[in-house]
Amino acid sequence: MSVPLLSVVVPVFNEARTVRAILEKINAVQGIEKEIIVVDDGSTDGTDRLLKDLTNKNVKVVYHSSQRGKGAAFLTGLDNAQGELVIIQDADFEYDPNDFLKLIQAYKQENADFVFGARFINGHDGLFLHRLGNKALTFVLNMLFGSKLNDYATCYKLASRNAFVELGLKASGFDIDVEIVCNALKKKKKIIEIPVAYFPRTYKDGKKIRWRDGVWALFYMIKYRFLR
Repeated sequence: MSVPLLSVVVPVFNEARTVRAILEKINAVQGIEKEIIVVDDGSTDGTDRLLKDLTNKNVKVVYHSSQRGKGAAFLTGLDNAQGELVIIQDADFEYDPNDFLKLIQAYKQENADFVFGARFINGHDGLFLHRLGNKALTFVLNMLFGSKLNDYATCYKLASRNAFVELGLKASGFDIDVEIVCNALKKKKKIIEIPVAYFPRTYKDGKKIRWRDGVWALFYMIKYRFLR
């Protein structure tokens, strides 16, 4: 099976402890031709200085002069992507880049428009309230759109670059995940989910999602459902 060029978009904000290591892990994945596009979203902890010292030719770094949000960082990465396929990768160790090939294989074999790496198919350990909140929000989304998704909020969303562009994405914050899913469902895109490894970090380790992000996610689900 031929594997098209994969653009791995890595939005980064204050990830000085992990960013170089995760980039090394992405680069070490075998069997995939890839480019890595890191978008530093106005980091203030020295992440930008670490990125400027990188020598890997597969890594392209784009800088935001101030924090604009994860969605804005992803859209900047998408604008700079050259690959036929695009995937989002967080700048920590919650997701394993070795799952890339499995996602690409599912994309090709199932003739899918989008492939999501679902964390709850096989279950995962981690913050109870996060799991509960994610399941509740996924349930609401499925009710609104008549879908049967397992994990709408997964970081791992793979599609062709053209498919992402066709969604007309505008979200600047964490609601980018909601907008991707809702717009894909409204456009009747074929979405499949496959299980992926997941190693959740704690707030002490730098996790950024808070309860209020769940409230906003619910708001945006309703907004995107009825927005023309």
